[in-house]
Amino acid sequence: MKGDSVEIVVDAGGDGTRTYEVAATRAGRRVEIATRRGVVEVSEVTRTGTPVRTARFMSSRVLALVEHPVSTEQGEAG
Repeated sequence: MKGDSVEIVVDAGGDGTRTYEVAATRAGRRVEIATRRGVVEVSEVTRTGTPVRTARFMSSRVLALVEHPVSTEQGEAG
């Protein structure tokens, strides 16, 4: 749903950590998380399941995945 987002914190080696965010930017889109073969994929997908944007990270480098669902009061207007 529009407003949903996932925050990914990744170990950047000697530079400390880096934070990335993938968000559902339009109505009807959602954010999906998948872990396959040592890779974490975070994708913004349409209603039909077509990926719009995908971010891929090595699972050994991911420190945290924080999901931020939109609250029902602000997300649905009737």
